[in-house]
Amino acid sequence: MNLLLLSKKGFHTTQAYRAAYVLLNCDEGEYSPGKSTHEKISEVLKTGMRTIDRFRKKCIDGGIDLALERAASRRIYEKKTDGDAEAGLVTLCCSSPPEGRAKWTVRLLAEEMVELQYIESISHVSVHHIIKKTNLSPGK
Repeated sequence: MNLLLLSKKGFHTTQAYRAAYVLLNCDEGEYSPGKSTHEKISEVLKTGMRTIDRFRKKCIDGGIDLALERAASRRIYEKKTDGDAEAGLVTLCCSSPPEGRAKWTVRLLAEEMVELQYIESISHVSVHHIIKKTNLSPGK
């Protein structure tokens, strides 16, 4: 990939632009803009010395394309809810809402699930995702 073209044309991630500028300034070839030290590059691009080292290492180890792209996350997210908790939520959605309320809200459902010990803790966002996944309608 041509780093000069990348830095001037098209739509790219901020990471790709920053990597391109760092790599262009680190270049010591015949067509490089000049001999730049890490300190100068760091000052001009408002980035840390460690970041410059990481971009250079990624470029050396895996090539320019690897240096320009963000690595995929290797984090494994553990699912907090199981079938029993989801079944409890379905039961709650089908029941009548608490006194003084016309319908269930996702926050009320999350609080009630914890109160009834269907699950140790759950956020209203997680409840919303489960409702959406199971095509429930808590207020109707």
